[in-house]
Amino acid sequence: MKFVALESRGGNYLVVASNVAWLRVAENGQTSVGIVGGQPLLVTGTVEQVAQKIMAG
Repeated sequence: MKFVALESRGGNYLVVASNVAWLRVAENGQTSVGIVGGQPLLVTGTVEQVAQKIMAG
């Protein structure tokens, strides 16, 4: 199981990389991260930056 650290303006998350279902552009340079079986997370960074963290993590 591979965890990825994603930063948010309200706090930080450790997300299981294999549970990420989708990424969507959100407002103010943020990204919505869809989680399998859960609610989306709003994290800082563009879709490309978040995708790079998930793939590199």
